[in-house]
Amino acid sequence: MLPLAILAVLAYLAAAGTGAAWATTSEGAPRRASWRTAALASGLIAVLAHAGVHALAWARSGGPDMHFFAAISLVALCMAALTVLAAWRQPLLALGVIVHPLAAVGLLLYHFYGHQRVEDLDWRLQLHAWLALFAYATLSLSALLALALWSQERALRTRQIRGWLRALPPLTQTEALLFRSIGAGFVLLTLTLVTGMLFVHDLLSQHLWHKTVLSVLSWIVFGWLLYGRWRYGWRGARAVKFTLSAMALLALAFFGSKFVLEVLLHKSETL
Repeated sequence: MLPLAILAVLAYLAAAGTGAAWATTSEGAPRRASWRTAALASGLIAVLAHAGVHALAWARSGGPDMHFFAAISLVALCMAALTVLAAWRQPLLALGVIVHPLAAVGLLLYHFYGHQRVEDLDWRLQLHAWLALFAYATLSLSALLALALWSQERALRTRQIRGWLRALPPLTQTEALLFRSIGAGFVLLTLTLVTGMLFVHDLLSQHLWHKTVLSVLSWIVFGWLLYGRWRYGWRGARAVKFTLSAMALLALAFFGSKFVLEVLLHKSETL
């Protein structure tokens, strides 16, 4: 499993490096296309190797491990996979310069600190847990797109569009991608909350009440932002503020509770 983890980390770093080279190379330059191909190929290899590390670990332990460091690694894996898929059709390789190193760090944390005793979860709780991971990964990418949008708007106001900002899609396209990802993440988060209400019992005894409250608050903020976009055409700085605020609540709900319970208090949160 260690050789596969090393391969994934090296491939992530290669994807980030070649993505950065693509982002900073002038359009029309002869090597630009080759940098893009190398970044996409490296990213794909990294994602497959990363997934292989988890698959081997689960085969040995008899089931998926979703404790704190494992969850970090899985979310990072989902983010990296979504980034590679998005960059295949959109000029979003610059996003991978941030996401791929984070995925490498997440994998290393999982490999060295993340292996815990696997709990016996039935298919309903596993479905709830996987939906939560996918929702968090999708909305995390939304937060990165919001930061990219904010950077683009600021650069346009100061007329200093340079460096990696030139590698991003046009402002309107970045904004459209932002709300598309928020919409997908909102659906996943809704399904996460619904399956939680249906399948998770006795939230207080499982130390999940604070996680539920923060998740619901995040869901409300994301939902209000989507409504404002549809009804009032919200965009720009307002969209960025709402996205980052909702993501902060979700981060506290998902990883904040896991860190306190599993790392500090050494209690199992189950989900």
